[in-house]
Amino acid sequence: MNYNPPGINVSRYANDRIGWETAYKTNIGAEISTKAGLSANIDLFHERRENILLTRVIPQTMGIIPAIKANLGVGSGKGVDVELNYEKIISNDFYITGRGTFTYASSKVIEWEEPDYANTPWQSKVGYSINQNWGYIAERLFVDEREVANSPTQFGKVMGGDIKYRDVNDDGVISALDQVPIGYPTVPEINYGFGTTIGYKGFDFSFFFQGSGRQSFWLNIGNIQPFVDGDDKDGLIGQNAVLQAIADNYWTESDRNPYAFWPRLSTYSITNNNQASTWWMQDASFLRLKSAELGYTLPKRLVQKLYMTNCRVYLSGSNLLCWSRFKLWDPEMAGNGLGYPLQRIINVGLNVNF
Repeated sequence: MNYNPPGINVSRYANDRIGWETAYKTNIGAEISTKAGLSANIDLFHERRENILLTRVIPQTMGIIPAIKANLGVGSGKGVDVELNYEKIISNDFYITGRGTFTYASSKVIEWEEPDYANTPWQSKVGYSINQNWGYIAERLFVDEREVANSPTQFGKVMGGDIKYRDVNDDGVISALDQVPIGYPTVPEINYGFGTTIGYKGFDFSFFFQGSGRQSFWLNIGNIQPFVDGDDKDGLIGQNAVLQAIADNYWTESDRNPYAFWPRLSTYSITNNNQASTWWMQDASFLRLKSAELGYTLPKRLVQKLYMTNCRVYLSGSNLLCWSRFKLWDPEMAGNGLGYPLQRIINVGLNVNF
């Protein structure tokens, strides 16, 4: 009879040396209004946050299993909010209104608990955004196995058609030491919108644009890669559908394009190609015509003859147009091109009051 009782270990240490974070905030605002109908609100802000609670970086050789926390981090954030409004009645039959908003907000790590990166300074978080992404620099796809054999060691079994990464520290092995800051944060640093309404006699026309900038997103390869079965427990979801972008541009033995959109196809997940890298990072900036509407209100004389107090017909739409450097699908869908897309809606309507 064998009996092996579990040992006793500490799952959490008491820590009476941690405390609250401290924030130092500065705001400068201005409100401007003119007789011409233009008004503006401008707000500049800056925040320095100290004593940020972080997990200590402790060597495993110390034998400490639980994570140790300490108030060691220092970060900052700054930005500007701008709102513009315009209202002008030009005549009894003609008016115009407009509104625009713009927000820019960025952050920076000033002090952080991390190892000594003197030999690999590109791995330090200090000086970068709190939401900065790190990953490998993907150079291209391997042409064949001969090129693989003459390149630094990568992840698992690598073949022609797999992604080739840059050996940043030149040690002959692609590892976490080769990860560098790539792209913009996944949270947009710029958000803006603008629109106007114009009325002339019985006609009215309005539109609104919205957009974001300085934002990146990862292609969710676990969701879009074809021919790979999965149950989502390992981050993979089996897909019966194949994106047109993959079908049109993927690496094959007959067409060894080192810059094809999709690496070699497989019925299993290829570890080497699933790494966070510039191959899968995309620019999420976009400008969208969010809504537009054209309407006409019938004259009072005609409305009264029809025993109505008001009658307006209109044509409206939402999500009508989108401009973006990313062309494969709607950038607001982020990394999953097989997800449910934003709907373009067009309405024809009639408003009647009796």
